[in-house]
Amino acid sequence: MATGREVIRAALNNLPLKPGVYRMIDARGEVLYVGKAKALRKRVASYANVGGLSGRIARMVARVAGLEIVTTHTEAEALILEASLIKRYKPPFNVLLRDDKSFPYILITGDHDWPRLTKHRGAQNRKGDYFGPFASAGAVNDTLSILERAFLLRSCSDAVFKGRSRPCLLYQIKRCAAPCVGRISANDYARLVEDASRFLSGKSRAIQDAFSRQMQAAADRLDYEQAAVLRDRIRALTQIQARQTMVPAKLDEADVIAAIQQGGQTCIQVFFVRAGQNWGNRAYFPRHEKSQALGEVLAAFIAQFYDNKLPPTQVLLNAEIDNPALLREALSIKAGRRVALITPRRGAKRALVAHAERNAQDALALRLAENASHRRALEALAGALDLETPPRRIEVYDNSHISGTSALGGMIVVTPDGFQKNAYRTFNTKDRDIAPGDDYAMMREVLRRRFSRLVRDDPDHRGADWPDLVLVDGGAGQLSAARAVLEDLGLTDLAIAAIAKGPDRNAGRERFFMPGRAPFELSTSSEALYFLQRLRDEAHRFAIGSHRARRRKTAFRSILDDVPGIGPRRKRALLNHFGAATAVASAGLAELEAVAGVSRKLARTIYDHFHG
Repeated sequence: MATGREVIRAALNNLPLKPGVYRMIDARGEVLYVGKAKALRKRVASYANVGGLSGRIARMVARVAGLEIVTTHTEAEALILEASLIKRYKPPFNVLLRDDKSFPYILITGDHDWPRLTKHRGAQNRKGDYFGPFASAGAVNDTLSILERAFLLRSCSDAVFKGRSRPCLLYQIKRCAAPCVGRISANDYARLVEDASRFLSGKSRAIQDAFSRQMQAAADRLDYEQAAVLRDRIRALTQIQARQTMVPAKLDEADVIAAIQQGGQTCIQVFFVRAGQNWGNRAYFPRHEKSQALGEVLAAFIAQFYDNKLPPTQVLLNAEIDNPALLREALSIKAGRRVALITPRRGAKRALVAHAERNAQDALALRLAENASHRRALEALAGALDLETPPRRIEVYDNSHISGTSALGGMIVVTPDGFQKNAYRTFNTKDRDIAPGDDYAMMREVLRRRFSRLVRDDPDHRGADWPDLVLVDGGAGQLSAARAVLEDLGLTDLAIAAIAKGPDRNAGRERFFMPGRAPFELSTSSEALYFLQRLRDEAHRFAIGSHRARRRKTAFRSILDDVPGIGPRRKRALLNHFGAATAVASAGLAELEAVAGVSRKLARTIYDHFHG
């Protein structure tokens, strides 16, 4: 503590009385804490006063070895920068938003004569109209499926659209108007696009009323086939509206955010209201200290949540937050317009917030029950493997290949909070001397690369990335290979075990191998056995999935891709000239020089590549 205070005091004379962001750094150069201040010198000086610090901040000060600052023009700009830096560095003493993926949108493209209806995620660079965000890809897919039936817009890619010579199956099942082969005029298709845009913009009742009038007119002129088509389109729109929860008539655009605390954890539910419709919800469980109050956690969550998202015009909250005026100003700067933070006390908006609050309570209760079960499983695991304490971090390793091709190793991570998918890693085999299918050599390479880096980055074994238990998929051979690597690195105190499939790969008859212990099995009613099976199956799933993704990627590679100096244009010219990559490889120097765009020097490079 004294050392940290001295570091802070020594830095005070050089700190300005300006707004900005400060970063507390430990001895290894890692960021411990990111904070913002209206006056940097005054804010940082408070950390030198031990008496006024909470236990969490006191522990942070005890590890401080350095301090870095960035000044800003205003405190609101400092808040925006603070949120960005917290998400970048993931400091252990900050409230941290986890699982912050981008949200999917619906896009009606505007860069083609026949606009396309599609799902979009990421930067909104493509010309067109974007509608969202939606809470999940499933919500978007369901809505797209219904919109296709209601408005018959194409969903195929531009390349597929260009290559069609007859209607596809979607036209046959009445989910596309087949503009690719001229089954609809440009004007009629444009009206469908306009109707879809109006519906997604909140004009659903007007669109539905128009369809009803058209259906009645078709029935009056005895065109029952057209009336039936319009009836089906009305049903599709009703299906979307039936899934919407009650949204106040005057609430066009808002995010409804409700936070609940229990058992030292916080659940935050976010509902997305756009165009007067509920477009789904998602639950978040930010990482924070148990002592932190709900208002502090919620304020930190909101700042990080909108770091890479455009805030809506209104954000409805179920609880008061710390410094709401500053957060409101920061969100307004981010959005380029006024953003209102509202904690409704009565009326329709309060009912909407209460609904989100109930969802947060249910999600948190489920989470706490799962965590309790997970902790019991870790305790059972510690007893079954004779560990001194339940492991805080488990790493499980598995290899995947087909006869040695596209070989890779996968690592999954499990903590008391469950599977940490952002910590999963794959290791592509780099050692060319490994014989195809040599699982032992692959395991040695994966573990050597993983733990060599850990030893280099954290020789004192103080970081949270060190596992308490290493599990490898396999038997005595894989265990021996793993032990040899760890012993070479001087890591003799790591608990390690191997899990082998039972006879005929029967689940429940797995055999376990540990150093200094005879191979053993666990009772089929053992909670530890069930937990270990889950870990093994998750590692297997991850390794197999990564292997398949790599195979898909390499399946379309050409032997020309490895030739230096050949890009897509020259590759296309060579294939057009010779017809196949194998013909290029066997071509003579004069034949290569005859290809358009291939110079004499490049022809020599290609020839030497294939002929040594």
